[in-house]
Amino acid sequence: MTSDPSGPATRERSRVALVTSDHFPDLYADDHPLRAALRARGVAVDAVCWDDPAADWAAYDLAVLRSTWDYPPRRDAFVAWAGSVPRLANPADIVAWNTDKHYLRDLAEAGVPVTPTRFVEPGEAWTAPAAGEWVVKPAISIGSRDSGRYRLPEQSELAQAHVARLGAAGRTAMVQPYLAAVDTVGETAVLCTPDKTGALRYSHAVRKDALLHGPDAGSDPSAYRQEISSREAGEAELAVAALALAAIPGGADRLLYARVDLIPGPDGRPLLVELELTEPSLFLLYDDGAADRLADAILDRLPRS
Repeated sequence: MTSDPSGPATRERSRVALVTSDHFPDLYADDHPLRAALRARGVAVDAVCWDDPAADWAAYDLAVLRSTWDYPPRRDAFVAWAGSVPRLANPADIVAWNTDKHYLRDLAEAGVPVTPTRFVEPGEAWTAPAAGEWVVKPAISIGSRDSGRYRLPEQSELAQAHVARLGAAGRTAMVQPYLAAVDTVGETAVLCTPDKTGALRYSHAVRKDALLHGPDAGSDPSAYRQEISSREAGEAELAVAALALAAIPGGADRLLYARVDLIPGPDGRPLLVELELTEPSLFLLYDDGAADRLADAILDRLPRS
């Protein structure tokens, strides 16, 4: 990418931290186009691990959360860290709300069509449903880790053991019906970034195929491989995304990005699976203009020299 003198203004002395983890010290590959687009606009960009004790967050005009994918076992520390960063996108209160999937209750109460979810708190008894396919996963997790798909009644004991295992570790379990359309239609991720007014608008979308194929596979990374391709979001999907954005505490206009993950329910209408506001992959490699749009949105948030 090259800068266009007739295009967006540059910020020659601005500094931006793209916040990552030890897993990706030079950023996840999908974020490389964003770094290039910012540098093409004259912005100094560093990849900085969120838990680096030497990091000087006050030295950055903006810290942008990206691949901080090691936080779930240390969520309390991660939330506290977010609250200590002077200029963070997305904001610290959003991080606290969005890193625990109990937020799905808030969205459902606001009228967003959410995948039906039963939360099983540590110490709470749970009996597997009599039949059907069900998903069990933790309320604090990323990338479907510690998650599984169960066919009942054949795998009832495995499902109950999974819930019990999470509870014994002090973790809340989520139980949801498996949305079979993911096996055919796939899951749609709707990506939104701010326009010139600061309002989140549709940027692009991707299709993700089914990720869970059986019971919890533990730490086996091969169990969570997923095919991804570009797609256009439909009107019904965009309508649900708009409902979700409207229900975000404090307003969506504070956000630098949002990802709304949707799967058709039994009646074909999209149901929200997750609302990703903290560290989602933004699939910048799947749309030619996505990195530039996000870079321009970041530029709009930087102080003018």
